Amino acid sequence: MHFKSYLEALTWLESHLDFERVAPNRQDTPSLQPIFDTLALLANPQQDYPSVHFTGTNGKGSTSTLTSALLSSTGLRVGTFTSPDLHALNERIAVNGEPIDDDSLVALVSRLADVETVSELSLTRFELLTVAALLHFSDEGVDVAVIEVGMGGTWDSTNVIDSDVEVLTNVDLDHTAVLGTTIAEIALDKVGIFRAGAIAIVATVDATVVQIARERASRLGTTLWLLDESFFLEQNDLALGGRAITVLTPYQRYEEVLVSLHGIHQGMNAATAIVAAEAFLGRALGQFVVTTTLANARMPGRMELISRRPMIVVDGAHNPAGVKALVATLDGAFHVNGERRCVLGMLTGRDIDDMVGPLVALGFAEFHCCAPLSPRAASASDVANAVRRAGGVAFEHPSGVAALAHARERSTDDDLIVVAGSLYLVGEVRGEVIHIPSRHLA
Repeated sequence: MHFKSYLEALTWLESHLDFERVAPNRQDTPSLQPIFDTLALLANPQQDYPSVHFTGTNGKGSTSTLTSALLSSTGLRVGTFTSPDLHALNERIAVNGEPIDDDSLVALVSRLADVETVSELSLTRFELLTVAALLHFSDEGVDVAVIEVGMGGTWDSTNVIDSDVEVLTNVDLDHTAVLGTTIAEIALDKVGIFRAGAIAIVATVDATVVQIARERASRLGTTLWLLDESFFLEQNDLALGGRAITVLTPYQRYEEVLVSLHGIHQGMNAATAIVAAEAFLGRALGQFVVTTTLANARMPGRMELISRRPMIVVDGAHNPAGVKALVATLDGAFHVNGERRCVLGMLTGRDIDDMVGPLVALGFAEFHCCAPLSPRAASASDVANAVRRAGGVAFEHPSGVAALAHARERSTDDDLIVVAGSLYLVGEVRGEVIHIPSRHLA
């Protein structure tokens, strides 16, 4: 099958089951076999290069992106598969930081459609994107692929790779309908990406998570690098333009490195990325690579300043742990003389009250509530009512763009507007403010 346009290829992809838009569940017994079978028909492209695999409740996208940048700075050709995207599907599949171009994406999807027709194997949208990324990296002759899981670990479609390094950023309660209702259950799912003979990095000191990681690594014969045992984040301070970190890795000590990202969590993500890159290389990155790469780091949609007068910051915090990180960052990184307002939209499947409470307690003057552009969106009224239950002032709007417009109208040049609650909302608002049109199907 040959699709004639980007729109044709995207329409075919969107015709498949999409658990990013429809709440997933695990009522059926999960299996990776259809993906393995599809990859086999494509000559197993995932075996053509080594890989680094990332999982975690929060931070895996930032950490994998930083790891890719560090490895690329050493001269390697690096493929990166991340999710979700903000404005276009192309963002998810990149080589040395450059998203896949339209023609290449159309060609890949055409090949997948042919395989589906011949094999009668029906994959989900995310599974197809995973296969597309693995195939593209083979076609492009990458030296290493950096792969972020979509959700969980054991049964995530990315868990068809035999990674050389695995990274677990942290574990918190999220996607509980699928992954489990306790930290232990979720951790058990996430350590499913560990491999025999590989290095597994655990960037949390949570005792439950560490114990589960130890047991899994011991059973498989995986080398385990633990935070505060194998590597150390000795400094993680607020600095002009981001964070100043000092990191001790198994290979080198890096002192007062500027990370041009906001939030204490980004200091931890940067430290983990350094360790992950060095675990893959088997040597120190060196001071020059670390300092120059992290000083120029960019993370669209994550504590990102997109406008001034009034200041507008967008952040993809979409679960209680993410909101706590957002609150901690706003307390120090973005000082304003005026008032703070919040444009807020969330998806269903999460405890809205748990997410709203810390934001109201932070002291936002008002909340402009809306439904993100997703079938899983919580209604503006549900979010607004949660704000009111917590003691905040809430307005309801028909869209993220309308919510932002009203917040702007009520703000002075000295005020701050924070957009949070969902990456779908962040994508909508970010596109409006910096004039990037969405390429998603309506």
